[in-house]
Amino acid sequence: MVMNINMNNIRIFMKVAEKMNITEASKELFISQPAVSKAVKNLEKSLNIKLFIRDKQNGLMLTEVGKEILILARQMKVFENKIYQVADRENKLLSGKIKVGSFPAVSTNILPKTIALFRSKYPLVNIELVEGTSNQIKEWVEDRTIDMGIVASPFDPYEFEILNNDYMVAIIPENDRLIQEKKIDLDKYQNEIIFCKGGHEIAISKIFQKNNIEFKENLTVQNAETLINMVKNNLGIGIISKFTLSSVSHKLIIKDINPRITRDIGIITHSFDEVTPATKEFINIMNRFHKPELFSAR
Repeated sequence: MVMNINMNNIRIFMKVAEKMNITEASKELFISQPAVSKAVKNLEKSLNIKLFIRDKQNGLMLTEVGKEILILARQMKVFENKIYQVADRENKLLSGKIKVGSFPAVSTNILPKTIALFRSKYPLVNIELVEGTSNQIKEWVEDRTIDMGIVASPFDPYEFEILNNDYMVAIIPENDRLIQEKKIDLDKYQNEIIFCKGGHEIAISKIFQKNNIEFKENLTVQNAETLINMVKNNLGIGIISKFTLSSVSHKLIIKDINPRITRDIGIITHSFDEVTPATKEFINIMNRFHKPELFSAR
């Protein structure tokens, strides 16, 4: 059976799935609510499936098959974007949109220079930046919400290109009793450690396991600013990546730790061969012009 899918209905479906609200979707699309509802119904009819259900408590919800169709619809959108970008490239005029996922330290240290250089060369390409933890970014790459992500290792199961290396350090107040210590022994002070969750928990737990150190989550926080404030108030020894620490201001003392914990920072995508021309050029510029001296382990 030959099935003709209306791409406009697909776009409307994607917006409704994003907002989970017909009214909000219609406002963003600048079309009437009945037109939005009709487009979704027409798509359901053409596919002979139910994409949404209405729940009394949670409102509009995607069906299981609706979730699968949404991922495929995003893939269709990527390929549609790629077709136009390939045509524009042939005409020496790259345009379109790139959706990039990164964690805050990357947004502060790497992306401003990359975006500035990219925009000076390709002013017609729109860049959308979405921030989250490495784990969140991997989920966005998985369901194709974004074209590419910049995350901390491990990178499986995605294709990846390593930008540079990173390592963990300890931070303590200026007047701390450990000020004379050359390195902070994690085994000795494991009961005082404050961890910053940001996607490097796997690297930490592996090193702890390898060195027979008990991994105690005495106090864990979600971002660097909170960790710094906890340490300032003498609540413990902060353990954080050097790269992340370089993106926030503080007046704390930085100490090496024992054992050493390293990780990589890299670009991930489903396939570098399948990304759009604009995304490929963005990655090339990032690889060419990022400054590894800002965060590489020395």
